[in-house]
Parts: sequence; C-alpha cells; structure tokens
Amino acid sequence: MGEMSEVGRLILLGAPLGNPADASARFREVLAAADVVAAEDTRRLTRLARDLDVAVPGRIVSYFEGNEERRTPELVEVLREGYVVALVTDGGMPSVSDPGYRLVRAALDAGVPVTAAPGPSAVTTALALSGLPSDRFCFEGFLPRTPGARRSRLRALAGEERTLVLFEAPHRISGALADLAAEFGADRPAALCRELTKTYEEVVRRPLGELAAWAADGGPRGEITLVVAGAAPAAVERPDDATLRAAVAEREAAGLSRRDAITEVATGYGLRRREVYAVVHA
Repeated sequence: MGEMSEVGRLILLGAPLGNPADASARFREVLAAADVVAAEDTRRLTRLARDLDVAVPGRIVSYFEGNEERRTPELVEVLREGYVVALVTDGGMPSVSDPGYRLVRAALDAGVPVTAAPGPSAVTTALALSGLPSDRFCFEGFLPRTPGARRSRLRALAGEERTLVLFEAPHRISGALADLAAEFGADRPAALCRELTKTYEEVVRRPLGELAAWAADGGPRGEITLVVAGAAPAAVERPDDATLRAAVAEREAAGLSRRDAITEVATGYGLRRREVYAVVHA
C-alpha cells in the first residue's frame, strides 16, 4: 500500500452501468491512487480497469453481500490506519441497492471521512428516459421476492402520487408486472428499462397491463429498472355552500382578512378562488 497519512478516507466510486466510456476522469484517478479497492466483483473490476487502460496498484479485495459483514471491520481498521479505500460496485453508486451502506456507516462511526466520485445511476437514468414525470419520485429498490409479500407491498404503494422507480430481476419481472397491473391498474403508464447504456439497451413504454402481457411472452433479459407513473391525486369532494361560508367565517374570526380567508379555503378544497368568493358574497 502507499504512504500512510494521519487520517484515512473512504471514497465511493460511481461505476459505469455498462459502457466503460461513462467512467469519469476522477473515477480513473481514484482507481489509480487508492491503497485498497473494495469491489463487489473483483474480476469485473479488473476487466473494467483493463478497458479503461488504468493500472490499479492498490490491493483489490472483494466486498459483496456475502462477506460485507465480516469484511467491514477489516476495512475500517485499514481506514483507521490512515489509508485510502475506494469502494466500487458492479455499476452505479455504492449503497443504492448495492453493498456500501454498512461500510459507510461504520466509517462515519469511526470518525473516518467519506466522500464520493459521483457517477452513473440506473435510477436517474431510467427516470430521465421513461418520459414520465421526474420532478418528484421515490425509489423502492427491489420488491419482495415472494408473491404474497410483493402484493402486500404494492398495495401499500398504490396510492403513491410520485413516480416510482424500482429494480427487478429478469426471472421475477413477469410476476411483478402482473401484480403491479392488478394493484395499480392495467392503464397506469410505465416504462421498462433494460441493459441501460449497453449494446442492447431497450426502453419499453407501455401501460402496466400491456407490459405484463409483453413480459409474460418470454420475458425481458438483463438488468431491469422499472419506472411507474404515480397515482392520480385523490379528488376532494366539493363541500356545500354553507360549509364553504362557515370555513371562511372561521378564518376571518381567527384574524385573516376576507381575501386571505377565501384564498386559504379555496386552496384547501382545490377550488378556484372566484368560486368561493361567489359563494361567500351570494
């Protein structure tokens, strides 16, 4: 390993999703300078470094779901000793449905600085390509593996108004889409993104019912990110005129001007201000 400093540092590397050309200059610099590179798949990292023509002089160790509990304290000890550790997964940012959170938390608890060389993200890439609203969204990661738990989780998400982004394995995507169509409605818009940035990249934009039928006929292969439109906002029932007048009067009694009271009531019920104004001054 390189020369030791007083304080170590953990650097999270955003790795290409598939196309090596997406690796940033900083990604290359960190790979070439880190004392230790913790990789989800060491063979995949070696291939990527070769494609990037980057020599990795640091020690390469595996860090994946099966050994992260055991390896985390080992890496924290290396960080405590003052060395730089780079963490890289098979694609995208560490910790986002990939190994990394445990090490980040342990490093922070040990007083070790944590930073990142940001890079590609399947979540935001799929969201941008989906053609669905992207101003507000939520990420759910992988759905539960068993059908019962998956349906239960989807039932809880059916009313979510933000665009939903999730990951799914190829062998489960057909069942997941069928459950999504059943719980969210077959007409809910969605986009299935597979093999992002790779040679066979494909984005299929269809309602959930059509996507479920398409996936059932063979099923898509490769790494899949699914983007689903949010639920339509729940309609607010218009109260009767007496209720509207009482609501405005209540706010006036609390100190609001009539103009502000009317505006607040109209906003609260999703009505036009002039509609509430007309009722109050009828």
